Amino acid sequence: MKYSHVRLVSAACALPERVVTSEELEQRLKPVYDKLGLRSGRLELMSGIRERRFWGPGMKPSSAAIMAGEKAIEASGLPREKLGALFHSSVCRDFLEPATANVVHNGLSLSPTAMIFDVSNACLGVLNGMIVLANMIELGQTQAGIVVAGEMGEALVDSTIKALLADGNINRKTIKPAFASLTIGSGAAAVILAHEDLAPDGHRLLGGVARCDTSDVSLCQSDVDQGFGEGSAPLMNTDSERLLMAGCELAGKTWIDFLAQMGWTADTIDKSVTHQVGRAHKKLLYETVGMDEAKDFPTLEFMGNVGSVSLPASLAIGAQKGHFKKGDNVALMGIGSGLNCMMLGIEW
Repeated sequence: MKYSHVRLVSAACALPERVVTSEELEQRLKPVYDKLGLRSGRLELMSGIRERRFWGPGMKPSSAAIMAGEKAIEASGLPREKLGALFHSSVCRDFLEPATANVVHNGLSLSPTAMIFDVSNACLGVLNGMIVLANMIELGQTQAGIVVAGEMGEALVDSTIKALLADGNINRKTIKPAFASLTIGSGAAAVILAHEDLAPDGHRLLGGVARCDTSDVSLCQSDVDQGFGEGSAPLMNTDSERLLMAGCELAGKTWIDFLAQMGWTADTIDKSVTHQVGRAHKKLLYETVGMDEAKDFPTLEFMGNVGSVSLPASLAIGAQKGHFKKGDNVALMGIGSGLNCMMLGIEW
């Protein structure tokens, strides 16, 4: 994939005010920890996550996405009527039908001529949505559009804790697939892309590559297909160790394709943003691709793993804090269960 006319105009995020520490979650699991002889602090030590954020009662994925979308629209300076496409791209959604994109579209008061639908691909959803939108812009089908995501991790964390407390036969082996679910946080993000004629000062989306390995589809799966909104009780089963190795192996193969496509080397990449999973994952990922981890903008410690929101929210916060400088070659490196990997290149 290569693009000549697509610009990243703005990226924004919305984070919940409620902070929940890993220590708090472990206190809720004290009966299980005592039974298995596990020490408090294990979750933060394993993941690198000190805290994550959860929404309050009444929040829906669409509501969170609208909050981030409003911020992105304001930052872009573009008239709403110019946004000819909207894709809702998170794991969480309000309901199975209709597409949550409809609720967000109405909440953002966008044009009735806009093309809207949901794009779902685990933690890779926003990057996939960006590619669909970039293709439309490059083909002249729309001048600009917005990709949004609203994740609600509290439902998964709460249901995981309840299931662990209710399991009378739990042991150190059977608890392991549940630990990844305790790293999840909540948040929302939005990205606006536009044609260069509409946003000549935007950051250039140069292109990217995608790669998959569907033989590893069973390494991280939810129990049932549901909205993941308020009142839901989702559960995930994750083989964290195998997922870590398989994901980084796939990223290594994708990286080779990415450098060839972009004409870059690890040294010519100035900054990078990754999907934030855990401390061990990030370390192995940068070792695999042979790039300095200092180029990364980390948010894992205070946000946790926010699914599809992690990478675009990190991009938005990094931009706000001046992490990226004009002319920087920026690599976006996303990995999602399935397994899927996508890497995009931006000239800042």
